[in-house]
Amino acid sequence: MIKPIRVAVNGYGVIGKRVADAVKAQKDMTLIGVADVATDWRTRVLQTKGVPLFAATPKAFDGLRAAGLQTAGQLDDLLGEVDVIVDCTPKRVAADNVALYRARSLKFVLQGGEKHAVTGHSFVAEANFETAVGRQATRVVSCNTTATVRTLSALKRAGLLQRARGTLLRRATDPWESHQGGIMNTLVPEPEIPSHQGPDAQTVDPDLDVVTMAVKVPETIAHLHYWSIQMTRPADKEEVLGAFRSSSRILLMKDAYGLDALNAVKELTADRGRSRGDLYEVALWADMLTVQGDELFYAYMVDNQAIVVPETIDAIRALDGRETSGRRSIAATDRAMGIDNDLFAGNRVWASESPLPEADL
Repeated sequence: MIKPIRVAVNGYGVIGKRVADAVKAQKDMTLIGVADVATDWRTRVLQTKGVPLFAATPKAFDGLRAAGLQTAGQLDDLLGEVDVIVDCTPKRVAADNVALYRARSLKFVLQGGEKHAVTGHSFVAEANFETAVGRQATRVVSCNTTATVRTLSALKRAGLLQRARGTLLRRATDPWESHQGGIMNTLVPEPEIPSHQGPDAQTVDPDLDVVTMAVKVPETIAHLHYWSIQMTRPADKEEVLGAFRSSSRILLMKDAYGLDALNAVKELTADRGRSRGDLYEVALWADMLTVQGDELFYAYMVDNQAIVVPETIDAIRALDGRETSGRRSIAATDRAMGIDNDLFAGNRVWASESPLPEADL
């Protein structure tokens, strides 16, 4: 029997805690431990799950012990026990950790807050899984870039994409830290066009002709994207929807569902038993989608706390190298996490209803 991929997570914040749970749901992976510096409610919840906690820095080791938290050792101890580490530490902290990972010849996954140059490879599973197979490192791009690449790649696979222009309405902050910052009664445009998401998408697929504009808005539920697409030829609406249906990670929402706003979609995912109410898919309003000759217009929602989690799981498999097919990895991840482009399917198993099903590779 093939041994599971031994995985560690460095940083148990918004993304790290979700990645840790997702790793535990995979049949071909085992979570060895989590490293962090925090002594607050986050790491205390972690300890109730029976996951070994390691100090992310030597200074943090004493702090965790002083706070009464049980520690299994320091980050260096954890690195000696794993095949792949997923770094979910705050922006720019991960870049400093890379030297540790490289010194051990350890495979590592970074998140989108870091620069493409740190790994030399950026990742979205449906677009470029195979190019990451066997590499030492990759970077899972940001939530907004992940959604951009997913949807544009679906159109590209169908031979419909010529160029894309998007406006991104970005939520101001994460919900758990809304009390610490954010904006009210104003909108804050990103000062440059293109905003950074368009060039970031091109680190995954250099052939994308994409320009993005972004504005920060005073809400914390999710992001909202509007796209204007020049297609390669005239197409009807059903052909375009068929292109989006080719992705299990794009959810097409009908007007009849009554999902008129971001909060309604989040309420649906919570009602269906998703862990933390997470939306792993791009949620695209199907009836709003409009085609005029060779022009296409559509909008969708992005859950920035969740959308990169399945991508991170696929990135782990790619770096490990035993799975060389993006299609098979995506299918395994989707089964394990209950990902589907139909949230009303009656045969899905959801995280809060029973243990996540094991994925078969």
